[in-house]
Amino acid sequence: MPSQNGTREKETDVDLNYTAQEEAFRAGMRAWLQANLPDDIRAKVQGHLRLSREDQARWHRILAAQGWSTPQWPVEFGGTGWNATLRHIWDEECGRAGAPRILPFGASMVAPVIMKFGNEAQQQQYLPRIRDCTDWWCQGYSEPGAGSDLASLKTRAELTPDGRFYVVNGQKTWTTLAHFANMIFCLVRTDPEAKPQAGITFLLIDMATPGITLRPILTLDEDHEVNEVFFDNVRVPVENRIGEENRGWTYAKVLLGYERTGIARLGACKRELAFLKRIALREQKDGQPLLHDPVFGAKVAELEIELMALEMTVLRIVSGETAGKGPGPETSMLKIKAVEVQQRLTELMMDAVGPYAQPFDTAYLDGENEHAVTGYDEAAALAAYYLNYRKTSIYGGSDEVQRNIISKMILGL
Repeated sequence: MPSQNGTREKETDVDLNYTAQEEAFRAGMRAWLQANLPDDIRAKVQGHLRLSREDQARWHRILAAQGWSTPQWPVEFGGTGWNATLRHIWDEECGRAGAPRILPFGASMVAPVIMKFGNEAQQQQYLPRIRDCTDWWCQGYSEPGAGSDLASLKTRAELTPDGRFYVVNGQKTWTTLAHFANMIFCLVRTDPEAKPQAGITFLLIDMATPGITLRPILTLDEDHEVNEVFFDNVRVPVENRIGEENRGWTYAKVLLGYERTGIARLGACKRELAFLKRIALREQKDGQPLLHDPVFGAKVAELEIELMALEMTVLRIVSGETAGKGPGPETSMLKIKAVEVQQRLTELMMDAVGPYAQPFDTAYLDGENEHAVTGYDEAAALAAYYLNYRKTSIYGGSDEVQRNIISKMILGL
């Protein structure tokens, strides 16, 4: 790995060994997580149970009190000063420990846009509230006719005659955890005559503004995670616009790069692989552990190899970031491979427990019952977990869109 200060002897050399200082940092983070991650939250994450809003906010506040809720931010905005390598170690240890991921919409998505393109007043108003979880953000991008093709969005924003407000009308959909959020960042069309990528503006909108209506969407796992959001003559102050009018597409592309980099969840994948192996050692086939079955064991081995390859891709990006390079089109490769690994993990978990995954015990998933109806708690959540992870090939830009980016930006096709 690059050294802690990000230097290398040669640009072409990539040392994948951690330094003694980095290993000491890892040991310190592992010990801190063991001592400070609440047991009830850890148990929910490791057991694939559903986290409440308070579960996620409580963990965020614990990290904020330590100064670690936004480690990726520059120091001047309240970041830790850790380089990309240390942040990668921290993310990996959080995943291994069963810590909830800090939701990306505020800390990792809108915050970098506010830092880079927002004015000083916006930075002072919003960034501290993101850092300490005073504000909960959601993302207003996708629409019924504009999912991965965001350039075709139709939600309109028109200036009032006095130039003080935008009046927003339209609909967003698949808006994750909007029912928990008090703020939403939106792409809206301000110039319908411009080319699709032009004429789009980036607005920050208070969810309590009159004219905003939420409608829940229940997904296949019977969870209320996503929503439709309707805007009916919603008045948004002009000072809530990020940057220039009609330049929102430029800002959105920066945000999407950070979103796709965070999708890999390498530490969580390693934790889930260990879970899969434990289950497969417990389950029996023909009188021996399922993991020792040649066919199933080969599937697990193949998945582990894919996870190792994913890690190498992550480390390449980490190396670039440590050297001062921002996320580029290689994040599209990362997104595709991460999705494949995550979905394959959920499939093999289902295969391992067989019929024990079939009963759909929502009361147990929601924490209403202490144990699953089957008595096999570790298996009870796996069907819902499998169904939920079908979404990963769509959000953050569908896999088809990522392949188009790779063909154009990397292969030059």
